[in-house]
Amino acid sequence: MSSFRVSAGILASTVLMSLGLTATPALAVEETPTMTDRMAAVQTAKSLNYYPSDAGWSAMWTGFDPVRIDADLARIAGLGADNVRVILFPQAFGWPTPKPEYAEKLRKFVSIADAHGLTVKVTLFDWWSGYNEVANSINWAKSVLAPYVNDPRVIAVELKNEFQPGDAAAVTWVKQVIPAIRAWAPELPLTLSVDGGTGANGMAQIRSALAATPLDYYDFHFYGSSERALAEIRKAQAAVSPAPVVIGETGVSSAVVSEGEQGAYLARVFRAAAEAGVGSVSPWTLNDFATGAIPANSQVSTMPAQYRFGLYRADGTAKFAATVVRSWWTTGTVPNSLLNLGFEAAAAESPWRLANTGAGTPVIVTDVARTGTNSARFSGTTRTTAGLPSLVTAPITPVQAGYRWRAEAYARGVNATGVTEIALSWFDVNGKWISQNTSNRLPAGTSSWTKMVVEAVAPAGATSVQLHLKSGDNTGSVWFDDVAVS
Repeated sequence: MSSFRVSAGILASTVLMSLGLTATPALAVEETPTMTDRMAAVQTAKSLNYYPSDAGWSAMWTGFDPVRIDADLARIAGLGADNVRVILFPQAFGWPTPKPEYAEKLRKFVSIADAHGLTVKVTLFDWWSGYNEVANSINWAKSVLAPYVNDPRVIAVELKNEFQPGDAAAVTWVKQVIPAIRAWAPELPLTLSVDGGTGANGMAQIRSALAATPLDYYDFHFYGSSERALAEIRKAQAAVSPAPVVIGETGVSSAVVSEGEQGAYLARVFRAAAEAGVGSVSPWTLNDFATGAIPANSQVSTMPAQYRFGLYRADGTAKFAATVVRSWWTTGTVPNSLLNLGFEAAAAESPWRLANTGAGTPVIVTDVARTGTNSARFSGTTRTTAGLPSLVTAPITPVQAGYRWRAEAYARGVNATGVTEIALSWFDVNGKWISQNTSNRLPAGTSSWTKMVVEAVAPAGATSVQLHLKSGDNTGSVWFDDVAVS
């Protein structure tokens, strides 16, 4: 056993004993991690947020199940991850002094993660607002963190989940907690996260309020439009520059969109983050939650969407999003083929969505196909004041004004009438429509497979684009197949 391993264990035990606690020594480590080491790990972490599917939020700790956690963390590692985020609750762990049995649960969690090659990010003070208890807060945090101050398995600490910078008491509290923890553990990166609604503006407020006690990095929780992710990420970076930014939570519920669009959402965020130079994106979350898995005292327990953000369903089967995340973490790419551009994917795994269905609804069929077995058919359509019925998707590559785009698709008709075309529709950072560019139109009547092409330069102010396949005022039938966008 090396001298550092002995001294690290003695240090952790000594600190805990001084606080009236006992602890099982942390696993042996080779050397004390520096701030530089840990920040490098934070900024490149392939990280995933975690709760068990049957025990969300504080229930993970009150009903701690190491066997289930071991299986889940093995699954996380199998996706290509190297880090997992775990969230702690003072009321569950014991306040103002952590209960030894809960300190042991955290030790066990870190040990299981390490066995699967995963480091850990620890979030403190969730479901907690006792901002007048500064001394107890500092002592509680030190008690929880003592075994991990010199442990490279723990790479960062988030003091408060989704911090509210408009809460004066919270700001006063964190201004005192940060310097106390930093003086005690100077090599441990400290951060705060902001919720999706607070966003870049909230990050700017935190930066201003904490000018005298700055964070080591900022944790951006992104739940906005994935099509505009690049613009939103750059706003967040600008708000706190030159401090580093990571995306500590992101995703969309498959109770709100298809599982295919859930996967495409994550693909767009990964790609946008890479374009912006953000090296760590953490999907929320590994699992969907079973009924009753979210404690009733949580405000999200009655929100159906909160139960279906997972990469895996509550029964353990993989969703399309798991394929996307594994692709990005193991190859560094998410190909456009995952957008189901040939209509061959199962319906649940397709990110295509419908628009203006009051004028007709396209369907995926197997009676006609240019390649493969499937195509998209429009029949008996009309139009409304909103426009023509459409199939809509958005590319994975983020939009930047001045860049050239090309989209194409093949279409054929039988007794076709009206307008059949494809279009690129451009939107600004607020989701406001700017303009569109359309392709050549399919001839009326009966036609063979015809290539339709639209090329355009993204206009000034454009931050996202949608590809529309349209057929309106059509008393016959039209089929689309073999779409491409680049």
